[in-house]
Amino acid sequence: MSKKKSPPPIESFETDHFYNREIQWLEFNKRVLYQAENSETPLLERLKFLGIYNSNLDEFIMKRVGGLKRQVDYGLSKKSHDGLVASEQLQKIREFLTTECQKVAQLYKKTIIPELAEHNIYLKKWKDLSSSQKKEMQEYYQSNIFPVLTPLVVDNALPFPFISNLSLSLAIKLENKEGKEILFGRVKVPKIFPPWVELSDDADKGRSYVSLLQVISHNLEDLFPDMNILQVMPFRITRNADLDRDQDGAEDLLDMITEEIRQRRFAEAVRLEVGKNSDPWMVELLKDELDLSDNDIYEVPGLLDYTSLFSIAELPLPHLKFSPWNPRVPAPFHDVQTPIFDLIRKNDRLVHHPYESFTGSVERFIRSASEDENVLAIKMTLYRTNEKSSIISSLIHAAEQGKQVVCLVELKARFDEERNIFWAQQMEKAGIHVVYGVIGFKTHCKTALVLRKEGKEIKAYCHLGTGNYNSSTARLYTDVGLLTADPEITQDVVQLFHFLTGRSFQREFKSLLVAPMNMKARFLDLIKKEIEWAQKGRPSHIIAKFNSLEDREICELLYEASQAGVKVDLIVRGFCCLKSGIPGLSENISVLSVVGRFLEHSRIFYFRGGHEDALGGAFYIGSADWMKRNLHGRVEVITPVKDRTLKRKLLEILDAALDDRTNAWQQQPDGSYKRLQAKKDAVGSQQRLMQLTLARCQIAAIDESS
Repeated sequence: MSKKKSPPPIESFETDHFYNREIQWLEFNKRVLYQAENSETPLLERLKFLGIYNSNLDEFIMKRVGGLKRQVDYGLSKKSHDGLVASEQLQKIREFLTTECQKVAQLYKKTIIPELAEHNIYLKKWKDLSSSQKKEMQEYYQSNIFPVLTPLVVDNALPFPFISNLSLSLAIKLENKEGKEILFGRVKVPKIFPPWVELSDDADKGRSYVSLLQVISHNLEDLFPDMNILQVMPFRITRNADLDRDQDGAEDLLDMITEEIRQRRFAEAVRLEVGKNSDPWMVELLKDELDLSDNDIYEVPGLLDYTSLFSIAELPLPHLKFSPWNPRVPAPFHDVQTPIFDLIRKNDRLVHHPYESFTGSVERFIRSASEDENVLAIKMTLYRTNEKSSIISSLIHAAEQGKQVVCLVELKARFDEERNIFWAQQMEKAGIHVVYGVIGFKTHCKTALVLRKEGKEIKAYCHLGTGNYNSSTARLYTDVGLLTADPEITQDVVQLFHFLTGRSFQREFKSLLVAPMNMKARFLDLIKKEIEWAQKGRPSHIIAKFNSLEDREICELLYEASQAGVKVDLIVRGFCCLKSGIPGLSENISVLSVVGRFLEHSRIFYFRGGHEDALGGAFYIGSADWMKRNLHGRVEVITPVKDRTLKRKLLEILDAALDDRTNAWQQQPDGSYKRLQAKKDAVGSQQRLMQLTLARCQIAAIDESS
């Protein structure tokens, strides 16, 4: 086989080699929505997926649409990978969302509401309430809601009010009884009350609810006693979260991020959602006051905010939910008497969440380090964590014990900035050395380093993972992590923290792939070597599992690998700009997306490397996706996994995803995704991994008892 040419320089890449990033992300969110459509998903879980779909879309509008609109406002002509300028992308997004909006409303009205009723859960409109129920809600309104509301009327004395991001409001068309003047009023729906108010029906009739929005909108007369209420229109606005940052000139990153959070509240509006049969006069007034165009306005025939359904989804009805899953403590960690450092020193350990316990492995590692009198120092990166973080409590305890504790807190973790600022300040008060990231880069790697005195030596132990140090998401996201005392890896981690805290000029690492230094070059080299193995007729195979794929050079090199005969299996949960299965371009590339009860978040990379034995290939895990921002604009870490037993476990995870015929979707030539046909008695990859975890626990229990 003749040797293929090197990929063309980036400026000559063909735009028809790529799908549009924004449309591919919307395709991903369609797969999330399918979980709400799928009758095989338990009913209350379907409500959760509707809320997740809505929440995902809100974030997309804030970040991606906000950024595209800013490009248009600035007159920028930057094109996407598929050759579209910002205005063209915005038009495609609107066309996509207009169709989706109708689809979601039909799902909610025609399917979800009737199926809830079949289980005696009734989500009612005001007009469907009985006289006694209306009276009950009027009394609830007067005693609870009415005192809290703030009616606002726009006239010469009162300017148009500020409307906060994603807040639900009522626009009210008013008529002055004296002068017959038409006025605009606004009432914000307070978030301190449940979004769905339960009616006190008899228990044998089930549970009945009416939305808080409906309760308020049908009891407005006392708020505007001297006015005629002509029309009431619910609306919601979305503001831009893609704010400009000048980090290079920021002397104090903490002050800069604090100011950015404040500015985000006042950022320009990028979307206006209004209820069905909206009033043209009020829509036009809102459009003008918010400086929006017609293309920014969406008339929503269903709920304006499906995240309100989270409260219904939490009802204590286990038969309408997924069977509960409690993460299992991995077999090696069953021994709570043996110090965890002895367990790690004996063998590398790979943990897989949420199948295996985060608390019983990673949190135990940090807690043990904080309590062990031989531990001298703990160093960690913190990207996102939960509100009541036991890991931070352990770090504070370690500092109080006199240990050297360093924590790099990423203040630019979007939408988690306030929480990270709070924790950073709490840790600083406890004497922890807090570093606020690297100017110009997000620190996205998930690493923890423990230095322990053992005899006359200082021994290093570390954890390198694919997910955040967050015990809440560790029960919902699939992630893997390596606990190791391997000197090559731990020495690299020592150098990594020197770079993060001291801005060292470390550029070479023996084992780790570190962005923005050597990661992309190493990945490109690994792909090129697979091409060489294929050209020599040796086994070649690339499997990569991650969240998103967009980097153009990696895509083009994967095309070259496909043309050389390398089998490429990509398991991409989110958006993928690469085109798979295209004759002459990518016929040996397959792109799958797995969307199930857990959010697929682990990043695992496999390169066969010419080995007859699949386990002879190279396995890597870490924090980075194959995206330009990860490879060039963030500090990311990918670590090799060397132990053969752990390689087998990683291959098991990859094979489970590739064999999934329940929750897997395959990318089609037009960029859409098709759900793979389920085999008879098919078990999804997540269910399969739960079963395998239980089987391991049973084997471990037998071994312990024998």
